[in-house]
Amino acid sequence: MSQRKAPSEAGRATIRDVAERAGVSVASVSRVLSGNYPVSDELRRRVMRVVRDLDYVTNAHARSLAGGGTPTVAILINNITGAAFAHVARGVEGAAALRGWLSLVGTTGDDPERELALVNLMRQQGVAAVVLLGGAYDYDEYQLRMARFARSLDAAGSHLVLVGRPPLEGDVPATTVDYDNEGGAYAMASHLLSAGHRRVLMLPGPAGLTTAQGRLRGAQRAFEAYGVPFDPGLVRHGPYDDAHGYDAVEAALHETPDFTAVLAGTDVVAAGAMQALRAAGLRVPEDVSIVGYDDIPLASQLTPQLTTVHVPYEEMGRVALRAVADRREGGAGRRKGADGEHLVLGTHVVVRNSVRPPRVRG
Repeated sequence: MSQRKAPSEAGRATIRDVAERAGVSVASVSRVLSGNYPVSDELRRRVMRVVRDLDYVTNAHARSLAGGGTPTVAILINNITGAAFAHVARGVEGAAALRGWLSLVGTTGDDPERELALVNLMRQQGVAAVVLLGGAYDYDEYQLRMARFARSLDAAGSHLVLVGRPPLEGDVPATTVDYDNEGGAYAMASHLLSAGHRRVLMLPGPAGLTTAQGRLRGAQRAFEAYGVPFDPGLVRHGPYDDAHGYDAVEAALHETPDFTAVLAGTDVVAAGAMQALRAAGLRVPEDVSIVGYDDIPLASQLTPQLTTVHVPYEEMGRVALRAVADRREGGAGRRKGADGEHLVLGTHVVVRNSVRPPRVRG
């Protein structure tokens, strides 16, 4: 009786290899990889562990994507309903359309394993580039695997573009299109400090996300520059949604009620914080000042209009696509094996009506 060869011996792993190794059906593997059907966390972990071990990639749509010579760019976004990076995606798609390119959009659901799997799956799809939007996950294994995928994409004539996150460490063929995240937070915290605020509730974002880490560092630098003690007890980490803004402010009003301002990690978080303050009978900015970050349309629609940090998200998307196009048009030496570029766009504070000098609350 002949033994079945391991994928490394028989050639590229197939979906059947993954299913057999994981001890599940082919249909279950397909559901995990497509992301279109609900699956248990245990099943997802089991399948994705085998996908990683076998270095499995799917080639189901490679011909259709690569056919006709039309370049395709894959845009991977955490949450397609998130306003900030939806603007980046619009910038990428608009610049791609002007060149006659096609665009694909995939969502990662704030799951680093899902993000890595999608990048892995795009390696064999014939895409001109994979554009990753949003903050990265700050742990070594993630960084090492993403660097490996960047090199694999480059070897296949494709390219990895990181938008709104730090560059990968080392000599990795990936383009980074970033913005002055830390500088924007420094400027915003300085704006509050110059208005007289000393007790500022900080809602920078998820603790493990590089975006949140940079915003917190920027605020801390501003406190240091102004010679004002920074209180770690006023930092509340959490997701970039309005529910976190509401819950964090509600809790802080019971635990550390002497804060006079809120520095929210996004405009959406700021909107939730405003609701919590109003529910507690406090006025913005008369009783508590509040500022955001991003300058999405919501910021000017709130009452009062929100002072925030403007990030050129749509321009970042256009710059990302132009960087890919330039590499493709610059010859093989530029396209393949070239050192990564790191492009940084500026940010600035947009002053509106949500900040006043502090008053003592009775």
